[in-house]
Amino acid sequence: MKSISGKTAIVGIGEVPTGHFPDRSFIKAAVDVCEMAITDAGIPKQDIDTVIPIGVVSNPLDNTNVICSWLVEELGLGKTAKSNFQVMSGGSSSANSLKVASALVAAGLSKAVLVVHCDRMGTGLDLSAAISMFSKASINQEYEMPYGFSQLALAGFLQQRYMYETGTTERQIASVVESLRKWAALNPNAMLRKPKTADEILQSKMISSPVRKKMMNILADGAAAFIVTSSEYARDLTDTPAYVLGIGSRCTSFTVTAQPHFDCWQPAVDGAYHMAGIGPGDIDVAEIYDAFPTFILISMELLGLCEKGKAGKFVEDGNTSPGGRLPVSTNGAMMAQGHTGAGGGMAILVEAARQIMGKAGERQVQNANIAIETASGGIGMDFHVGVLGKEGQ
Repeated sequence: MKSISGKTAIVGIGEVPTGHFPDRSFIKAAVDVCEMAITDAGIPKQDIDTVIPIGVVSNPLDNTNVICSWLVEELGLGKTAKSNFQVMSGGSSSANSLKVASALVAAGLSKAVLVVHCDRMGTGLDLSAAISMFSKASINQEYEMPYGFSQLALAGFLQQRYMYETGTTERQIASVVESLRKWAALNPNAMLRKPKTADEILQSKMISSPVRKKMMNILADGAAAFIVTSSEYARDLTDTPAYVLGIGSRCTSFTVTAQPHFDCWQPAVDGAYHMAGIGPGDIDVAEIYDAFPTFILISMELLGLCEKGKAGKFVEDGNTSPGGRLPVSTNGAMMAQGHTGAGGGMAILVEAARQIMGKAGERQVQNANIAIETASGGIGMDFHVGVLGKEGQ
């Protein structure tokens, strides 16, 4: 995919507030973010010829309907759209959609691609069903599930292993949540906007040792969209496109318990840096997929933003918070913006584009010329890295 570097760009983004909105319908939220992205891009609707709806978890009927071109009709694209198809790989759907959209545009098969995610994980899913699904997903049915192993148990094991290997303290992991809450306080679309200190995080109930209640994400309703087109057309549409400079991916295993080490994701990092022609020292802002705070620390070290075992101290010292040396997950990520199913990665990608476009309001990072963003699906089944920048080809 070397040939696409700098040849495609995100030109428009849309997002609605994340949280519990029982009166906000699925289709209204989905259409709203699409219209926001179209308006933001300044693109004529008829130039959007491909629509990619990311998978819906909370309602199978909504999922089937978006697969069957529901949004094409609602947006009035029936006379101009060439394709409507779904991309679904859980939290990494955003990264895979960006790859597909960029490849279609670079190959001349599409002029502009609209990618949209919408889900109602907070109010559209029965709580018992949600608990059952998230306790069993990506857990081996033959060798793990019969013995009570679950996603929460795995989160505890991962954090314990990371702390043992690196010497990272529980307070340093709590500091990740503190940093995310500080960013969320500046984000009008975030669910949890009240700041929390690391000490407050550590006082919360133990859920799956050493993971505490306030180290966990919360299921929420949310929606976001972005539009990808060629760099040439992007320059005609807007003065602030976010160029796609690099993409790296690695799919490893069904369950993270089968992985030899976190380093198995390193080729995704190396691939993205190589394609973009940059290194860790060039990064101005990092939008990192979380699920749990430990994943942010692991990712920071994989990305080369910190030496192994040093990420916790780096965060604890305030370097990733507003005003810090390296802003990380400036929307608050899933720990604060909310877990919207497959949309966790989508929100992170949209935030990366927002920072490059200079549209992040109070949380705008000054001189944000290059942003790196990550995504992962299942329980670490894959790892994706994207690089966005202000300069393209």
